Amino acid sequence: MKNRSRTWWMVAGLVLALGLAGVACRQAGEPAGQAKSGKHQQYHCPMHPTYVSDKPGDCPICGMRLVPIPSAASPAAAGAATPPAPGDRKIAYYRSPMDPSIRSDRPAKDSMGMDFIPVYENEVAGASSAVVGRAAVTLSPERRQLLGLQSQEVRQERIEKVIRTVGRVASDERRLHHIHTKYEGYVEHLYVDFTGAFIKRGDRLLSIYSPELVATQQEYLLAYRARARLAESGIPSVAKGGSDLLEATRQRLLLWDIRPQDIARLEQSGEVTRSLDLYSDVSGYVVQKSAFHGMRVMPADTLFDIVDLSRLWVLADVYESDLPAVQVGMPADVSVPYLPGKTWRGPVTYIAPIVDEKTRTIKVRIEVDNQDGALKPDMYADVFLRSNLGIGLLVPESAVIDAGDRKLVFLDRPEGRLEPREVQLGVKLAGGYQVITGLAAGDRVVTSANFLLDSESSLKAALSAMASPAPSGSPAPSPAGHQH
Repeated sequence: MKNRSRTWWMVAGLVLALGLAGVACRQAGEPAGQAKSGKHQQYHCPMHPTYVSDKPGDCPICGMRLVPIPSAASPAAAGAATPPAPGDRKIAYYRSPMDPSIRSDRPAKDSMGMDFIPVYENEVAGASSAVVGRAAVTLSPERRQLLGLQSQEVRQERIEKVIRTVGRVASDERRLHHIHTKYEGYVEHLYVDFTGAFIKRGDRLLSIYSPELVATQQEYLLAYRARARLAESGIPSVAKGGSDLLEATRQRLLLWDIRPQDIARLEQSGEVTRSLDLYSDVSGYVVQKSAFHGMRVMPADTLFDIVDLSRLWVLADVYESDLPAVQVGMPADVSVPYLPGKTWRGPVTYIAPIVDEKTRTIKVRIEVDNQDGALKPDMYADVFLRSNLGIGLLVPESAVIDAGDRKLVFLDRPEGRLEPREVQLGVKLAGGYQVITGLAAGDRVVTSANFLLDSESSLKAALSAMASPAPSGSPAPSPAGHQH
């Protein structure tokens, strides 16, 4: 019996010694930070850092996996900027993670056993915004880097809107001339016998025989000889009558476009010319020829169409949206694909009052010089209309969020605060948009990841709108009817 009792005490002592050794081993294996502080590892949501939990899991707001919060003594936190601990900020109230309208002024749990989320005073102040449906968002440097968020300063500069469009080269309608005769006759000979010929002013076009013209020449010769005889008369009225008759016949020939030198030759030769030549009074190209040898000519017939191509029109198509920036007198540059590097510049001289119902464009006319003849009618051309809008603000195109009925940007404020702002924009430019109202020179606007930022801002504004106006003195009843 005595040996059995001694054995029991020996076993008990061995068990106690092993237990004390295990406790010592566990204490020796604890990290120094935890052994000293006695704090447990905490976790938070990377998208919603305000949600903190003492155990791993998923974020009840967005469903993302919770990540551990690095402690101040851990290597991961060394040299990195850590967000302020919840104790460094004043808690405004607590809210349910599933229903933001349920609030409490002290920690509580909902019917599912989930901890209420603390809402801090700076978050309540940051949620206010002048834009309906949007809330200001505060991001830590880590989250900004994760989202790739960038910002750019709004600058003030000279704004020039360049409208690029296409056009068609056309002849100047005011430089088109129709060649007619003012008497009946027959074409005796053609000096210009093909379309496209270049004619200088004073060149012969054709010779024409006209019985009426021959009779008038005879009358002129008779009046010319009669004036010479009547001039010797001692009666002044008789001498004056001979001169008046000659002058009346001369005026008839001039009105028929008979040149003064042809009349002088008629006086010198004293003989009637069967056919007289028709001369061009303009320089240009023959674009239409209706005269043929031997044809009968009437005053209503168009014998030639001659156009001067030293100055041309360029008819450009401008969309309705660009029309406010187009004005008469603004400069325009014209180029053609087959002559790279060569540019013609001219002013806008006319804007059509009618919109083409098929293309929804307006014709704009530009006048350009074409002394070298490089431009040809019906060529296609690239047109650049330049509108000087003066000095103004320019915001990058990537910074603008089109919300349908309004345009929004996010201002990059100090301390990581991103504030939504509604803006009114002017014309679209190569580097962005002209700013009418909403921004000032020097403001920094977000230029990348702004759509993700807009989603976060909308969600935050919606959650704030769902919440009650003020926290209650005690936790609101849970959906199951329990109060914590």
